[in-house]
Amino acid sequence: MPSPRPRSRAALPALIAVLIAAIAAGGWAWSRHATSDRVSIALAGDFGASDRTASVLQGMRAAGVDATFAVGDLSYGVTGEESSWCSFVTRHLGPDIPFELLSGNHESNDVNGSIDAFARCLPNRLDGLVGTYGREYYLDLPRDKPVVRLVMISPQLTFPEGTWSYAVGSPRAAWTTAAISSARAAGLWTVVGMHIPCLNAGTRSCEVGADVLNLLVAAGADLVVSGHEHTYQRTFPLAQGADCPTLVPGTYNRRCVASTSETSRQGSGTTFVTVGTGGADLYAVKTDDPEGPYFAAISGRNLRPTWGFLALDIATDRLSARFVPTAGDGFTDAFTVTRGT
Repeated sequence: MPSPRPRSRAALPALIAVLIAAIAAGGWAWSRHATSDRVSIALAGDFGASDRTASVLQGMRAAGVDATFAVGDLSYGVTGEESSWCSFVTRHLGPDIPFELLSGNHESNDVNGSIDAFARCLPNRLDGLVGTYGREYYLDLPRDKPVVRLVMISPQLTFPEGTWSYAVGSPRAAWTTAAISSARAAGLWTVVGMHIPCLNAGTRSCEVGADVLNLLVAAGADLVVSGHEHTYQRTFPLAQGADCPTLVPGTYNRRCVASTSETSRQGSGTTFVTVGTGGADLYAVKTDDPEGPYFAAISGRNLRPTWGFLALDIATDRLSARFVPTAGDGFTDAFTVTRGT
């Protein structure tokens, strides 16, 4: 698989200082007060409550984002002590930035807390939510004049009532397709969050099933963000076509890769990013994984180990993404999707 593109190896504290200075100087047009045609969002998964977790939350605050989204696996703590973790988040992120939740497998079935309890102490704070907060919902941001729809889904998570299926023909697959399709029809960018990824150059296979992978590509999602695999991994934009009718997990088909550039055009393909770097111990990545050639950038325990978050700056004509490191080796990544002729 291709090696991650060369990145600066400057000391991490100096790198963070540069990033924060760039934000303060307007190098990134991010503000906690979203304008009518722009919004900034931070996403990560697999947190815990370590010093590394605190650095991620503090980095999100320093970036001045409008909202943050957790893509599952929150405290790794004890059921019944969810409020302590919520207080930890608020202490390091601050009280003003929404911290929106999506369940992971550690809290869907009360293994390390309950998503319902977490949702009570870190409730939805954004207007216009459609669906069930913490499990399956979407939001259009900014509320007054949206530019993006965040669609949160829970394939293959086991809740007390059973395991949620997004197989072809299922009601949840239909809901997801409709949420993405209606957003595209309205001219919105579409960012999907789901805890468990399909493609990855790590330790796991496609636990959610190929149906979910191909549904998201066929529906035309611009970006899919996951956690679960405690690594950072970004694919090239992937698309279906005559030479790639479906993506098959565990294999590589170069005809499914729409572009190998760090700048792509909306509609050319779907980019999948795993951001399981919220503070929990990292996993190793496999540089010889069969799916490896799909990936543009990777980082894990054995390759530039770095914790941080994915920051999105979304405007009508552009979706810009950057992995912001807050602890570890200082790995970074960035890509852009543009709209227009």
